[in-house]
Amino acid sequence: MADKTLETLFHETLKDIYYAERKILKVLPKMARAASSTELRAAFEKHREETEGHVQRLQGVFEALGKRPQGKTCDAIEGIISEGEEIMEEFKGQPALDAGLASAAQAVEHYEIARYGTLARWAEELGLTDAKALLVATLEEEEATDQALTALAESSLNPAAQAA
Repeated sequence: MADKTLETLFHETLKDIYYAERKILKVLPKMARAASSTELRAAFEKHREETEGHVQRLQGVFEALGKRPQGKTCDAIEGIISEGEEIMEEFKGQPALDAGLASAAQAVEHYEIARYGTLARWAEELGLTDAKALLVATLEEEEATDQALTALAESSLNPAAQAA
């Protein structure tokens, strides 16, 4: 059996986030439809467009490695998405739905930030300059989305959920 190196770990983690991003693409329209806030709906729609770019960048990272783009089941994203779907069911039509949707989306963002930060660091250590640039670009978008969700939650979603 071949030694499992940082390069092996990098590739396996890349497959994990590739799966996650493709899964997120499928759930974002569902979250947008569930949102009652037009601003939250717009944020989900914008992030879906960005996520398409994230998938393309990941394909570029696979290409830089000379590997075919391939995902592997990511139990973490499956659990986070399941929790978000639970919020959509349990809070449907309720004042706290949008605050819950934003929190579920932020759980996804925090997972992605952790993964992209790690992958970018490993890419640097492995001398994968082009891959690192692609990963950092996505990391910055994920961080901006998280900040935008925080601002939206604090300015309108949480107060609306509390006022009812």
